[in-house]
Amino acid sequence: MPKSHMKKIKINELPKLDVVDYLKTEADIAGYLTTVLEDGDPALFVAAIGDIARAKGMTAIAKKSGVTRESLYRALKIEARPRFETVARVIHALGMKLSVHA
Repeated sequence: MPKSHMKKIKINELPKLDVVDYLKTEADIAGYLTTVLEDGDPALFVAAIGDIARAKGMTAIAKKSGVTRESLYRALKIEARPRFETVARVIHALGMKLSVHA
């Protein structure tokens, strides 16, 4: 299609993309988290844990982890710096384990 016939779309008219919509299976979640870990950005890792918690239900994860839902939302944002204990509790509540391989 020639450029002159393309319809211009404003950024705010684009549909919102939420990764949570694509985290349907354990394989989806594992693939997502593996990719994020390969990036090596701790803030992105924390935000990804938050995405996974939202995908599984933030209220249920809050209850299982012993952290309030509001605190979880604050702790698992990309700009947050949660304590490792909080992240570990959420990972456990998600039914996941962290492991190191040499």
